Amino acid sequence: MPPWGAALALLLAALALLGLLAPRLRRPGRRAVGARTPPGARVQDHAEEGDGGGPADRFDDGREPLPGGCRLICKPSALAQCLLRALRRSAALEPGPRSWLSGPHLQTLCHFVLPVGPGPELAREYLQLADDGLVALDWVVGPCARGRRVTNAGGLPAVLLVIPNAWGRLTRNVLGLCLLALERGYYPVIFHRRGHHGCPLVSPRLQPFGDPSDLKEAVTYIRFRHPAAPLFAVSEGSGSALLLSYLGECGSSSYVTGAACISPVLRCREWFEAGLPWPYERGFLLHQKIALSRYATALEDTVDTRKLFRSRSLREFEETLFCHTKSFPITWDTYWDHNDPLRDVDEAAVPVLCICSADDPVCGPPDHFLPTELFHSNPYFFLLLSRHGGHCGFLRREPLPAWSHEVILEYFRALTEFFRTEERMKGLSRRRASVLGGRRRWGTLQRREISPSSNLEEIFSWKRSYTR
Repeated sequence: MPPWGAALALLLAALALLGLLAPRLRRPGRRAVGARTPPGARVQDHAEEGDGGGPADRFDDGREPLPGGCRLICKPSALAQCLLRALRRSAALEPGPRSWLSGPHLQTLCHFVLPVGPGPELAREYLQLADDGLVALDWVVGPCARGRRVTNAGGLPAVLLVIPNAWGRLTRNVLGLCLLALERGYYPVIFHRRGHHGCPLVSPRLQPFGDPSDLKEAVTYIRFRHPAAPLFAVSEGSGSALLLSYLGECGSSSYVTGAACISPVLRCREWFEAGLPWPYERGFLLHQKIALSRYATALEDTVDTRKLFRSRSLREFEETLFCHTKSFPITWDTYWDHNDPLRDVDEAAVPVLCICSADDPVCGPPDHFLPTELFHSNPYFFLLLSRHGGHCGFLRREPLPAWSHEVILEYFRALTEFFRTEERMKGLSRRRASVLGGRRRWGTLQRREISPSSNLEEIFSWKRSYTR
C-alpha cells in the first residue's frame, strides 16, 4: 500500500469511529431529491428498525423468502424461476452466527479500509484508445489452484470483466472475487479507467461518471483476444453506473452473457445531491483529491484546479471536474442527461443481478435509492435484497469470502445452464418443425394455391432490436 493509502486508511478509520459514536450517522429519514417511494412503502429512518422488520419487509413481493432473510424482487419469468431455484439451493445465503462484523459500518469499513493483502498475480496491459488516451486491463493469471474447474462445456474459460468503484480504489473484495472466480474456472480481468490505479493520464481528459465509450473499446479488445469465450461482467458500488450505461447503450450488441452489480448506485444524481454521511463523504472526497493531485499540472488547462481541490462535497468535485470546464462548460442537468446509468435501461438485453443490502450506510435506505419499478417491470433486472451487508461488504468470518461473490458465480452458472437448455429446446423444436413441414408440404400444395401474402408472418420474423 502506498504511503498516502495508509494515511487514507487511518483517516477513514478515525472518521468512521467518530461516526459510529454519533447517535445518528445515517442520513435522516427525508427523501432524496427526485426519489420515488414505491406504493405502500413508508419512509422511515433505519435507526428505528430492528432485526424483526426493516426495509426488506416493505419490498416483499409475496414470494417465499430465501435463506438468510433475503428477497428476490423481479418480474415473473422462466429465467426468474430458474434463478429462484438456484438461490434456494445456495449455501452462501445460509445464515451464520452473528459476529462483530455484522454491523453495516464495520462491514463497509473492513471492505474499504483494511489492506488488500498479497492478492492475485496480475498481468497488466495498457490499451490505447481512439483519442490516444490509455486505460489499463489487469489480467488475473495466478495463483492457479489445483483442480481448477472449467465453467464452459466447450473447454474455454469464460472471461469475467470486473469494474471497480468510480473512485478507482481496488478493494479487497474485488481481489477476493477475482481469486474465487479464477478457482472456479473463469479468466478474470479488471478494467481501470484513465488515471486510476497507476494507469497514466496521457491526455487531460477523465472519464465521466456514466460514459461507457472507453469500456466499449476495452470490450472490443477483450473479444478480439477471446472471440469464442463467454463474457460476464461484475461491477462494484459506484462503478455500476459505468456497466449499466454500457449495457443500455449497446443493447443486444454488448457481447455480455450476464452481468451483476454489487451495491449499485442507481439513482446517481439524487445520490450526489443528497450527500453521503459525513465520514464517507470526506473519505471518498479525500481519496479522489489525492489520486488527482499528481495530475494537477496537466489538468490546469481544462479545469479550475484551485476550486477542484478546495471542493467540500462529492457533488462540488464532480461538477467542477466535468461541468465547469474551461473549454466546453455544461450545466448539471445536461451532465446527467448523458451520464445517468438508467437513461437507456429499457434497451438493456442482458440479465442483470443487483445485490443490495437494506442497511447500506453509503446508498441509504432502499426506499430512497432503489427504483423498484425497474425490477418489477423489466424482465432482465433482478434484485437480491438482504437485511445485512453494508455497502459492498457482505462479509463472513475468515477465511470465507464475501457471500455475494459465491452468489454471483452461482448466478452465472444458472444463467449458463438456462441458456444451454433454451438452445437445446429450440434445436429440438426446429428439427420437429422441419420433419412435420416435409410431411405436410405435398398435401397442402394439392389442396390450395398459396397466396403470396398469406405467409408473410412465416417469411418475416419481426423482432425488436436494441442494436444501435
